[in-house]
Amino acid sequence: MIKGLKICGISDPKTLNYILNHPYPPNYVGFITNYKKSNRYVEFQKLKELIKVDKKKLNFISVLVDPDDEILEKIKDFNFDYYQLYDVTPERTKEIKSKYKIKIITAITVSERYDVIKYKDYLEISEIILFDSKGYHKSESFDHSLLDEVPKKLNKMIAGNIQIEDIPNFRDKDFIIDLSGSLEDANGKKDINKINRLLNLFANI
Repeated sequence: MIKGLKICGISDPKTLNYILNHPYPPNYVGFITNYKKSNRYVEFQKLKELIKVDKKKLNFISVLVDPDDEILEKIKDFNFDYYQLYDVTPERTKEIKSKYKIKIITAITVSERYDVIKYKDYLEISEIILFDSKGYHKSESFDHSLLDEVPKKLNKMIAGNIQIEDIPNFRDKDFIIDLSGSLEDANGKKDINKINRLLNLFANI
């Protein structure tokens, strides 16, 4: 059974408000905090205002790629429940978790079976392990069968160009599902109609 749903790359108040007030909201919402190569990146001041809302029961996630101390200090009082960390060593992850008293999602980027086992280095310091493609902002796919040997007891999330139509295929999987690019229009902006379709579909699985 699917454990939950995350919508990532939210960057405007209208879309966020729609998600927050949807009858079937997701469990998690992600914001690209420091990765400027992504068209979903939210500039600091805009991000500060964007997430200054009543989250209701949603979890807000700051998506960070190899964050330096400067950005971590700037966002330390923001309305985030998790930091989702890419390209961060176990030692640095432990340091961030301890200093900022924040829950951690460790992102493992996968292209071959060897990549998958890296999750073992983060077991003691991460609330969730995210398995993603190496495409970062490009919404690339990877072979999800590489995860077949990951223990069921692991609290895990999966991303990597997952489409709305793919959701029923995960019905018997124990993952949190993470979507972003498949919820966007031709200009790379979040499409409320697609978000609505996803949330209604997920609610009826």
